[in-house]
Amino acid sequence: MFAVFFTVIAAAYKASAASESLGWHFVQNGTTGVLALEAMVVSPTLAIMFNRPSNDPLQINGHPAWGALWNFETNTASALNVLTDSFCASGAFISNGTMVSLGGNPVEHLETVPDKDGTMGLRIFEPCLDAAGTGCTLFEDPVNLHMAESRWYPSSIRISDGSLMILGGAHRNMAFYNTDPANTIEFFPAKDGGVPRPSAFLERTLPVNMFPRSVALALPDGKIFVAANNQSMIYDIETDTETPLPELPNGVRITNPMDGTATLLPLSPPDFIPEVLICGGSDTDDRIPPLNLSSQHTASDQCSRMTLTPEGIARGWEIEHLLEPRTMPEMILLPNGQVLIINGAESGYAALDGVSDAVGNSNSDNPAFTPSLYTPSAEVGQRISNAGMPTTDIPRMYHSSVSLTPMGNVFIAGSNPNNLITNTSVKFPSEFRVEYLNPPFMTVERPVLHDVPSQIGFNENFTIGVDLPPSLTASTIQVALMDLGFSSHAFHSSSRLVFMTASLSEDKTELTVLSPPNNRVYPPGPAFIFVTVDDVTSTGSQVMVGSGLSPPVPDQGVNL
Repeated sequence: MFAVFFTVIAAAYKASAASESLGWHFVQNGTTGVLALEAMVVSPTLAIMFNRPSNDPLQINGHPAWGALWNFETNTASALNVLTDSFCASGAFISNGTMVSLGGNPVEHLETVPDKDGTMGLRIFEPCLDAAGTGCTLFEDPVNLHMAESRWYPSSIRISDGSLMILGGAHRNMAFYNTDPANTIEFFPAKDGGVPRPSAFLERTLPVNMFPRSVALALPDGKIFVAANNQSMIYDIETDTETPLPELPNGVRITNPMDGTATLLPLSPPDFIPEVLICGGSDTDDRIPPLNLSSQHTASDQCSRMTLTPEGIARGWEIEHLLEPRTMPEMILLPNGQVLIINGAESGYAALDGVSDAVGNSNSDNPAFTPSLYTPSAEVGQRISNAGMPTTDIPRMYHSSVSLTPMGNVFIAGSNPNNLITNTSVKFPSEFRVEYLNPPFMTVERPVLHDVPSQIGFNENFTIGVDLPPSLTASTIQVALMDLGFSSHAFHSSSRLVFMTASLSEDKTELTVLSPPNNRVYPPGPAFIFVTVDDVTSTGSQVMVGSGLSPPVPDQGVNL
C-alpha cells in the first residue's frame, strides 16, 4: 500500500553530500497557490493543504481552489476539488491509512466560489500511490457522510482502535470567544449510535476552548489527555469519564483565541512513560471583552510540563520559560527526540479584527522570527536554546502551518490574519511562499535505509537495511516511529514519536528493531520510520503499523 523508501531531499542538495554541514538554515522554494492554513503529510512525496473558499490564485474548474497537494519533489502545488468549506477544520489518519478532514465553516456566499456548508463536513483522502498526486482526489458526500454535530474549530485525534475522536469547537464561526459551543465528543466512524457525548470539561473551559489540545497517551488503558483554556484532564473513552488535572500555572490560557501549543513528548522503551509539554498562550483574563484587549499585550513565555503518572500528577506542573513570549507557536517533534518551537507572534491574540488596535485585521503583532529547540532530557533551565538557529524574515502569524517532512526537514507555509486573500499594503499580507527549515544533517552524508518492511505488527522484531557513511561511528542509534500530525491553528493533532529498541549488526549493515508493544503506545495506522545515527538522521520510510484494516480494530500486541 505504501512506498517504503524515499530518497528525495531538498532540491538544493540532490547533488553529492557536502563534507561540512551548513548548520540550521532556511530555504525558500515555491509558492502554495492556496493559503496553507492547514497542512498534513499524506505520502512520502505529498502534503495536503486546505484554506477557506476565497480568492486564492490557484484555480480549479473555473474558480479559486481552496485545497491542494504540495509536491516535495517539485515544490509545486496541484489543485484539489473540495466541495465543502474546510476553513478552520481538523484532521488525522485512521487505521487503514485514509486521511480524514473534518469540520469547517458555513457557506461563504462568495459569487465566485461554489462551496457547501462545511461545519459537519467529512472530507476523505484515501492513500494515493502516485508520487506526483496524479489522479488523487478527495471524496465528499455531504448529504450521507457527515458528523453528528456542527463543528468549527474542532480537534481530532486517532485513538487506540484506529478511529478518530472528535471534540469541541463551535457550531458556527465566532468573532472571538466561543459563544455557541459544541461541548461534546463524537467519533468517526461513529460510536454510541452516532449520539455525541456531552463534556463537562469543555463546558467549564468556556469561552476559551476552541481547538482543544488533545494528546493520545501511552497509558495501558489508552486514555486521552486534553487541555483547554487554563485547565486539563484525562479522558477515559471506554467509561466516558473525565478526571481533572491541576490547572496550568499562573492563569495561562492555551486554546483559541489565546493560542499556546502542546505536544506529547517522545515515548521511550521499556515503560513509554507519557509526558506532556504546553508552551505559550496568554495570561489574559477571559472575562475581558475583546475590544478591551490589545494586539500589543505581551504573550506568555511559560512552558508547563507534566509526567502523566499518578506520581507525576501529584508533583504537578513543572515550569520553564521560552526565550521570548509566543502566541500561536507550534511544536514539531524531531526524529532525534528534540522539539522544534516555531512560528507565532510575541504579542496579541488569535482570530481576526477583534481587539481595539488590530494591525490591519491581525489581533497579534511582533512576529517571532527565530525558532528554538527544546531538549527534553536536559536539566530544567537548560532545555530551550536558539543557539545556531537561523532567523527568517517571513512572519508566520495566524493561519500558518508547519510539518516535519519525510526528508527530515521542516515545511513552513501560510499566514493570513485577514478575512480573504489580501496582498495590499497591510503589515501582514496573505503568505504563499514556502520555506524549509533544514537541520544540519541535510548537508552532510546521511544514513540510507533500504529493505524497510511496508507493514509492521506490534511487539514484533523486524529488520532494516542501512548504509552508513564512513564519517559515522554509530556511537548512538535512535529509531523513531512517527505520526507527523495535522497542522492547524498552532497545534499538531495526532503528532507522535515512539522510540523503538534497535541493535546494529556487527558489520553495521542491518538494524534489528522491536516494534511498539501495542496499539495504545502507537495507535494503528500510517507512520514514518527515521533512523538517527550520531545525530545524523536518514530520510523517512513510510510503513503501516498494525493490521491496516478499517476502524474500529481490536487491541493488538501485548500489555505493558
